[in-house]
Amino acid sequence: MRFISFGLKANFLIRVTILLFNFSWIGSSLLLAKSNEYNRYEHTHNLIKENPNAAFLQIKRLMKEAQNNGDVYTTAVCYEQLGELFYIQGAYTQALDNYYKANNLFRKKNHLGELAENLNKIGETYYYNRQYDVALKSFQEALGIYKKLKHKAGIACSYGFIGQTYEKSNDSQQAFKFQQLALQQFNTVKDQTGIAKIYENLGSIYEDKLQLDSALKYFKLALAINESKGNKMAQIEIINNIGDVYRKNGRYKESLTYTKKAVQQALALNDHYQQASAYRDLSKAFDLMGKHDSAYHYSELGRDIFMGIFSEDNKKQLLLLQTLFEIEQKDNAIVQFENDRKANRLMGIGAGLIFILLVSLGASIISRQRLKIKNEQKLNEQNNNLYEIQKQALEADLYNKQLKEEKLNGELELKSKELTSHTLHLIQKNQLLEELKSKLNAMIKDEKRDQRKELKQLLNLISFNNNQDKNWEDFRIIFERVHEHFFDSLKKHCNNLTSSDFRLVALLKMNLSSTDIATLLGISQDSLRISRYRLRKKLNLGEGENLSTFIQSL
Repeated sequence: MRFISFGLKANFLIRVTILLFNFSWIGSSLLLAKSNEYNRYEHTHNLIKENPNAAFLQIKRLMKEAQNNGDVYTTAVCYEQLGELFYIQGAYTQALDNYYKANNLFRKKNHLGELAENLNKIGETYYYNRQYDVALKSFQEALGIYKKLKHKAGIACSYGFIGQTYEKSNDSQQAFKFQQLALQQFNTVKDQTGIAKIYENLGSIYEDKLQLDSALKYFKLALAINESKGNKMAQIEIINNIGDVYRKNGRYKESLTYTKKAVQQALALNDHYQQASAYRDLSKAFDLMGKHDSAYHYSELGRDIFMGIFSEDNKKQLLLLQTLFEIEQKDNAIVQFENDRKANRLMGIGAGLIFILLVSLGASIISRQRLKIKNEQKLNEQNNNLYEIQKQALEADLYNKQLKEEKLNGELELKSKELTSHTLHLIQKNQLLEELKSKLNAMIKDEKRDQRKELKQLLNLISFNNNQDKNWEDFRIIFERVHEHFFDSLKKHCNNLTSSDFRLVALLKMNLSSTDIATLLGISQDSLRISRYRLRKKLNLGEGENLSTFIQSL
C-alpha cells in the first residue's frame, strides 16, 4: 500500500542511469575502471539485506581505502550505503547521520544525480519517523534537481514520494495531484512497475476518502500489472487491500476470499508482516459477521506474529549495536597500538642518536686531547651511567604497563563472573516461569472455556514478559557499554528511580520519538505522558526545563 519500498529499487536504477549519462564521454579504459567500481558498490548493496554485519565491514573497508586515496565520490557512496544499512535495520538516527555525510560530499563535488537520490532517501527516513514536514522538504529538493537534469524516472519517483507524504498529512487533494503527476511520468518512460505502484497509491487515497468503487478499480489495475510481471510480493498487499475494500462495502464473502488468498501467498513467500496484517483483517471481517470466536482466533494469530516481528527487530538492532561497539573497540585498540609503536620507535631513535653522539664526542676528544685520557674516561663512565639509568627507566615503564595489563585482565575476569552469575539468575527465573506455565496448562484442561481463555492469556503474558525481560536486559548491557557512567550520573539527581524509569530514560537518551517509545514500552501515548510527568517530578525539573534536553546533557 506504500510507494517507499519501490522507491529504494527505483532510486538505485536512477543512480546507474545518471552515472552512465555523466561519464559517457570518458575513454574506454576509464569506463572499465568505473564498471569494476560499480560492481563493487552493487555487491555491497546486495550484501546489506543478506548479511548486514558483513556488509558493514566491507563498506568500512572500502571507505577507509577511499579516504586514504582522497576518493571523495567513493567515500560519499559508502556513507550512503551505511545509511541504507541502518535504515533497513530500523536505526533511523544513525541512518540520517550517514545520509547527511554523503549529502555534503555529493553537494560539494556537484554530483547532482547522486545528491537527488540521497535526498529522497533522507526523505524516506523522516517519512517513517512521521516527520512529514521535513520529509516533504527533502523530496521537493530532490524533485527540483531531477527537473534540472530532465531525468523523468527520478521526477516520477519524487512525485510519488511527495504524494504519499501529503496523504499521510491528510491533504488528499495534494496527494491525488502528485500521484497523477507521477503516473504521467511513469507512462512517459513506460515503467509498468512504477505505474502499478501509483495505481495502488491512488487506490489507497480513494479508500481513505471512502470512495470504495474507485479504490477497488485502481487496486485491481495494480494487481493486473503485478500479475503480468510475476511480482508475487507486490500482489500480497494489493490483494489484502482489495479484501479491505470489500469488507468496508459489507461484502464479507468476497472480502474473506481475497484476504485468505493474501494469507496463502504470504505463507508461501514467508512474509510475516503481510501474514499478520491479513490475519488482522480476517479478524475484523469475522467480527462484523458476528463470528466472534473466529475473530478472536485470527486476532490472536496476528498479535503473536507482530510480537515475533517486534522481538526479532529488537534482536537485529541489538546485534548491530553490539557489532558497532566491538568494531569501535578494535579501532581504538589499533590506534592505541599504532601510537605506542610510534612512541617506542621515537624513543629508540632518540636513544640511538644519544649513543652515536656520545661515541663521536668520545672519539673526537680522544683524538684531539690524548693528554686528558683520564678525564675522558671519567666522562665516558658518567655517560654510561646515564645510559644505564635511561635503560632502567624504560624497563620500569614496561613493567608498569605489564601491571596495568594484569589489572585489566583481572577486571575482565570479574565482569565475566558477574555476567555468569546474572545468566544463572535468568535461567532460574525462566525455569520458574516454565513450571508456572506447565501448571497453568494442566488447569486449562480441567476448567471451563471462559476460564481457559483467561489462563491462556496469562500464559501468553508470562511468555511475553519472560522474553521482554531478556530483551531489556540485553539492551541495558549494550547501552551501558555505549553510554558509560550515564546511569551513575542520573542517580546523582535522583536515587529512587524504578526499573521502568530507567527504561524510559534510556529510550529518551537514544532520542527516539514518543510513538516509538510507547511502542517499545507497550503502553499508550497517554500513559507515556504520565510516565514522563512522574519522571520530571522525581528529577525535580522546573517548569521551564525540558526533560529530553536534561537527559541528553547527562
